[in-house]
Amino acid sequence: MDGAGGRLSVTRRCADLAELLAAADAGLGQVAVVSADLPQLDREAVATLHRCGVRVVGLADAGARWAAERITAFGVDLIVDTPEDAAGAEALVRDVVAVLESPLGGGDRPGSHAAPASASSSLGSAGAATGAASAAREPGRLIAVWGPTGAPGRTTVAMNLAAELAVLGRTALLVDADTYGGTVAQAVGLLDEAPGLAAAARAAGQGVLDVQALARLSPLLAPGLRVLSGISRPDRWPELPGASLDVVWTVARALTDWTVVDCGFCVEQDEVLSYDTRAPRRNAATLSALQDADEVVVVGGADPIGVQRLVRSLSELAELGVPGRRTVVVNRVRPGVVGPRPGEAIAEALARYASIVDPHLVPDDPSALDAALLDARLLHEIVPGSAVRRALAALATRVSSTPRRTTAPGAQEQTATNEIDSFAVAARLAKA
Repeated sequence: MDGAGGRLSVTRRCADLAELLAAADAGLGQVAVVSADLPQLDREAVATLHRCGVRVVGLADAGARWAAERITAFGVDLIVDTPEDAAGAEALVRDVVAVLESPLGGGDRPGSHAAPASASSSLGSAGAATGAASAAREPGRLIAVWGPTGAPGRTTVAMNLAAELAVLGRTALLVDADTYGGTVAQAVGLLDEAPGLAAAARAAGQGVLDVQALARLSPLLAPGLRVLSGISRPDRWPELPGASLDVVWTVARALTDWTVVDCGFCVEQDEVLSYDTRAPRRNAATLSALQDADEVVVVGGADPIGVQRLVRSLSELAELGVPGRRTVVVNRVRPGVVGPRPGEAIAEALARYASIVDPHLVPDDPSALDAALLDARLLHEIVPGSAVRRALAALATRVSSTPRRTTAPGAQEQTATNEIDSFAVAARLAKA
């Protein structure tokens, strides 16, 4: 290290990963040099180090290619061969200095930090394990189906949207990422309720998730339609860390043309303000899907309370800075709770309070939905001519016909955030 001109000094030699994370959290270093076989090292640990502003350099034996590939999948900034002599040690110091002097960017997303290339290093990325299939086709697109609390029909819309995309001749993957009450497996009649998403997240955290592994975890439900089931109990939410799900979405894009994610309703981030800043976040799955989505389908209910919640939820998305396009779906449109012309009334209310000029209206059809739920089948399989099925098929056509998003994140038009209450909505709907 004498040749580094005083630019490097060893501040801590950590005995294990816990001590390393504590030292990084205390600001004791800017670069962590770790062994590829460090126990408990995974993608979430690397993401935590990045959030602390610490770059990660991995050491791997020259003959242990598997170890280098494994730690590369974690999103480290640089991989170098373990030095065996003074010359190798000097090369390692040069590489560490180069990493330290490189710009640190990309936020808390692991694998997005710049790193230099050298003769003894090999760079990696989050999608390195997706295999040759990802290079043979254009990456698929991700749709996050989200909506406010109150059971507006997120799961119904997500299931049938994925099914209709498959009917259009595209391959689709339906993912249950609701950490509060996911029911996709039961709704489609899967007897095996093994949480496929949790298994995929574990594999991604260990750097072994690829297209073939994700295909094994997501069985075929219908031609062109795969299902990745969610957690079986709400208390298992810590098994879905955001850093691992970022990799799952990347691999899913390589597996199918469309990935439809059924998200939970809650997007609050109060957990990061707790005393333990490395604590897992209950809503990490929803936040990860929303931030990575090309299109966000926002589902709301067609009643005064549902419209009020829908308007406020659009304001929440604007505050989060979600980059994807937004399609607003108003579900269970019926005259009994709105008035004789429910579509016109809801469209006028959304235009006034949320600047939404083209909401997608899904009519209420309880008999068709009950029949599909009773048989645990999709709408196009059991009631292909129903009004609700036709509306969701039109939604799939609308989503699939939109061009790929080319604008930078945060560049889309912001949703209006007018104050609104349920009495104002009810009065507006009654007047219309």
